[in-house]
Amino acid sequence: MKVLKFGGTSVANSQNILLVENIIKKDASQNKIIAVVSALHGVTDQLIKASELASENDQNYLHIIKDLEEQHLLLVKELIPVLEQSPWLSFIKKHFNDIEDICNGIFVLGEFTNRIKDKITSYGEFLSSNIISARLKSAGLDAIWMNSADIIVTNSNFTNAKVDFEKTEKNLNQFFDENKHQIIIAPGFIAKDKKGNPTTLGRGGSDFTASIIASVLNAEELQIWTDVSGMMTSDPRLVSNAKPITEISYSEAMELSHFGAKVLYPPTIQPVMIKNINLRIKNTFDAEAEGTLIFHNLKNADSENKQIAVGISNMNNIALLTLEGSGMIGVPGVSAKLFQCLSNEKINVILITQSSSEHSISVAISEKDIHNAESTINLAFEDDLKLKRIEPVQIEKNLSIVALVGENMKSRSGVSAKMFGCLGNNGINIRAIAQGSSEKNISIVISEKDIKKAVNVLHEEFFESEIKQIHLYICGIGNVGLKLIQQIYDQNEYLKENLLINLRIAGVSNSRKMIFSEKGISQDQLINFNQNGEESSAKKFAEEIISSNLRNSVFVDVTASAEIPNIYEKLLKKSVNIVACNKIAASSDFERYTSLKSIARNHNCKFFFETNVGAGLPIIGTINDLIRSGDKIISIQAVLSGTLNFVFNNYDGSKLFSEIVAQAQKEGFTEPDPRLDLAGTDVARKILILARESGYSIEFNEIENESFLPEECMKGNVEDFYRSLTKYESHFKNILEKAKNNGKILKYVAEFKGGKAKVGLQHIAPESDLFHLYGKDNIVIFKTLRYSEQPLVVKGAGAGAEVTASGVFADIIRSV
Repeated sequence: MKVLKFGGTSVANSQNILLVENIIKKDASQNKIIAVVSALHGVTDQLIKASELASENDQNYLHIIKDLEEQHLLLVKELIPVLEQSPWLSFIKKHFNDIEDICNGIFVLGEFTNRIKDKITSYGEFLSSNIISARLKSAGLDAIWMNSADIIVTNSNFTNAKVDFEKTEKNLNQFFDENKHQIIIAPGFIAKDKKGNPTTLGRGGSDFTASIIASVLNAEELQIWTDVSGMMTSDPRLVSNAKPITEISYSEAMELSHFGAKVLYPPTIQPVMIKNINLRIKNTFDAEAEGTLIFHNLKNADSENKQIAVGISNMNNIALLTLEGSGMIGVPGVSAKLFQCLSNEKINVILITQSSSEHSISVAISEKDIHNAESTINLAFEDDLKLKRIEPVQIEKNLSIVALVGENMKSRSGVSAKMFGCLGNNGINIRAIAQGSSEKNISIVISEKDIKKAVNVLHEEFFESEIKQIHLYICGIGNVGLKLIQQIYDQNEYLKENLLINLRIAGVSNSRKMIFSEKGISQDQLINFNQNGEESSAKKFAEEIISSNLRNSVFVDVTASAEIPNIYEKLLKKSVNIVACNKIAASSDFERYTSLKSIARNHNCKFFFETNVGAGLPIIGTINDLIRSGDKIISIQAVLSGTLNFVFNNYDGSKLFSEIVAQAQKEGFTEPDPRLDLAGTDVARKILILARESGYSIEFNEIENESFLPEECMKGNVEDFYRSLTKYESHFKNILEKAKNNGKILKYVAEFKGGKAKVGLQHIAPESDLFHLYGKDNIVIFKTLRYSEQPLVVKGAGAGAEVTASGVFADIIRSV
């Protein structure tokens, strides 16, 4: 024998009911079937709405009743043969006349009690089950209708009645002794009290009806047929990669159900769990899908091979009430008093957490109950409040509960650390934590605005370990930015396969336009970026990143803008990782530089800027490794400008100095304004950053800059700059000749030693490590405590869009 329950969506219309018929017919060929059905989808809510309108003297209740009547009449016409329709059409009309009479009474009295509510809502299941029973009989099946209200006996707690199992079992056994039909159709949700008054079984009542019947009759299996293919690892509306759960234990299912998994309601499980009856969740619209099988004990007893968690559930519209005060410490009965006053008001406590000092206790309740809860708690503790032993109850709203569930969590260490770590790394603040002694559930209270991000982060951590989703926001799509984007597109398949990460470009901006896409920006979208994007600003770009609140977010700054670094602090405080090619932040005031690094640490995120010096060369990373391993930087000597190295390697007097500079700019080696390179400003910033990363406190204005440019070259715009270079060609030739005459070459050198830094043009002899440096190469020579006799040298291409983009790319990978 099997008990099958079909929900409201499964019986919403004639097409769906025909699917239900096929499912019943297939199972009835091998088993005796009891099918418990809900009201047609939305009917119960509409009956309640009609009653409420009637109680408010709003005659629109009549329109609702008429619409519902038409809906049921149409169902009869579509499901039952014409020659058999007449008695059933009269049946529908009669009962809707009764519904209208009840609502007319509500209209006159202006009163809608729970007792009346139970009577009127019971019609939904009563009507749907009769129509479905008639349909099966007309199709030639051996079916009979059973009135659950005559079978299930309850107390008189209307809208949430408690079942008298002894009398109910007696009634059920008597019915089945007298009726030997192959198929029994029964309405769910409805019952009667001992006086014969209609009652209902509360939330999930139809499931509960099916569970009661299955338990009493010792059914082989209880099946809950709904519109999803079983329980899922998370809410698929929040997590696109949510997966079906094929097997789960009773206790795990109850935990998931309690915390928001709406496929199943906790009271449903109790009767069948006691009898150790299998329960299966199935999809009416995909009957062949395996669904979820719920056992008393899972088949696989080897906990080491089982997944740590089985699912994540969540509840929204939660409020957190906190009672605290020194008068609670060591005083027995405070918690009991708190829960008693909430119980008296029928306020359900969803989660409890108490500090070990007993100084405070917090409870999570539904947000709709907060005003009632606040007043009843303050009244109950009125004397303590007056004497300042306890503070007035504190209320936090707009919260959600997220629960990680799994029996196997109790046998694994580090589950909580893993859970809190991934949430913390994504800037999700936890307001309260609760874990049962059984260790099957770790529940947290968070801000409602973080719910999607939190559930996705946890799902990725516990159920999608094969691929980690990274969301990139790239600011700046000039030469470097475009190269970076292309590298990401080209390399992403490799990263998925080898590093198990998927880089998704979720936002792109330049100084004029910006575009966003949570699903990722394609190469085709970038082509029409300037036409289709919205108006951009640094502030708007940051606000969109924060409001999107996507997990594993990385902001990438490949601009030279002085404005963009102003948003770093805001992003870091939201735990958005930052990768900066832009040197402004790291070379700004020392206080700001250290503040940004401190904020990144405090908010569990990364602030990387390797490409600030040497493009893709591992210079800053090398310093960090030396310092972390206990070494100390004594001095730094470096050629840090690929631009200046290119210029002085190529300037031999055969071409104008201005032509060589223009060539460097054309090949992408210079900043948009070449004066930043030639005046030494860019090099000064770089040596400043290296000194700071080496552990020294130094400001930009403390760096000695020996400029080789005439003062006039620094005036006006870029065009004026090039004209001045041409005008002073003799000046540059003279510098070149002096070096040649001494058998040396020109290099623009940055030096740091004894806490002081300087930059300037130097004559370099052939025996120097700086001499053999060609093209756009950079070199950095470190002398440290460990590298005192033979210095540590880092050398290679230090300029160019391709290598700079690759350095940014490497920082992105490190940041995740």
